[in-house]
Amino acid sequence: MLRDQLRELLAPVVAGLGYQLWELEYLPRSGGGMLRLYIDSADEQSAAGISLDDCERVSRGVSETLDAADPIPGHYTLEVSSPGLDRVLRTRAHFERFAGERVRLEMMQPVEGRKRFSGRLLGVGASDITLELENGRISLPIDDIHRARLAPDM
Repeated sequence: MLRDQLRELLAPVVAGLGYQLWELEYLPRSGGGMLRLYIDSADEQSAAGISLDDCERVSRGVSETLDAADPIPGHYTLEVSSPGLDRVLRTRAHFERFAGERVRLEMMQPVEGRKRFSGRLLGVGASDITLELENGRISLPIDDIHRARLAPDM
């Protein structure tokens, strides 16, 4: 899959520049696709955030790699951005990093009769996460999460 190939190609480049590749999206479109990278500080304890200069630095480094490897057919636009306060949580490592925070998520299949959940992320197990909801706790399988985001405004 192209997304996985791009992640394998670009994550080391981003890391070599001192950042973490948080998320990668490739949206093919007629007339040219969009490759969007979300970067974060490599130091998970840092509260400095990502600046425009950081994004420009990563964009230049990634562009050189993409030009040399040429993994994307046709024209595309590269965009580098911060993941933001309501960042996407996709991997087990993402969930682990934000244990204790509030999240919103949607499941692929209903769990206990519902697909959408909001609550505090209590912990991450080998294959599931535990949320504290208003009326108790629930364990949800990570592989069945369709989309998840931090919810700092809850």
